[in-house]
Amino acid sequence: MDEVLTAVDGTSTSSAAASGAEAASLLPYNLPLISAFLAFALAQFLKLFTTWYKERRWDSKRLLGSGGMPSSHSATVTALAVAIGLQEGTGGSAFAIAIVLACVVMYDASGVRLHAGRQAELLNQIVCEFPPEHPLSSVRPLRELLGHTPLQVVAGAILGCVVAYLMRNTN
Repeated sequence: MDEVLTAVDGTSTSSAAASGAEAASLLPYNLPLISAFLAFALAQFLKLFTTWYKERRWDSKRLLGSGGMPSSHSATVTALAVAIGLQEGTGGSAFAIAIVLACVVMYDASGVRLHAGRQAELLNQIVCEFPPEHPLSSVRPLRELLGHTPLQVVAGAILGCVVAYLMRNTN
């Protein structure tokens, strides 16, 4: 027997599709935000392998730590800026804000934080040379991996660009 599609049947299927679309819109797809978080997570994950390559040991602390190759800070802000540029164009104020933010973060990562880490390394060496009876000899060492070399910043920026571009093309 042939099925007959009535007007009621047509509206019920279209309303079901509409309710499915409404459910999907409850979780908005934000390309810049997703690109930034994905670039951050990927950069942190890659640090496991770059640390192993350099030091020949697995260091799970690299998953959450700062410093190292590639710069997750650079990857995050670059992915954000590139995704905004791809989605909204480069003429808007959101792109301008994202670019300025990216420049500040990358400058800070390779400048102030890098030098603070080098100072911490030097201070830790000095404290290690104190005699045991010195009041500062038992002070907990300072964190040394704070910043990034320019190469680590550039690698993170390239990673961020690639992630944002691939996210845009998969959408």
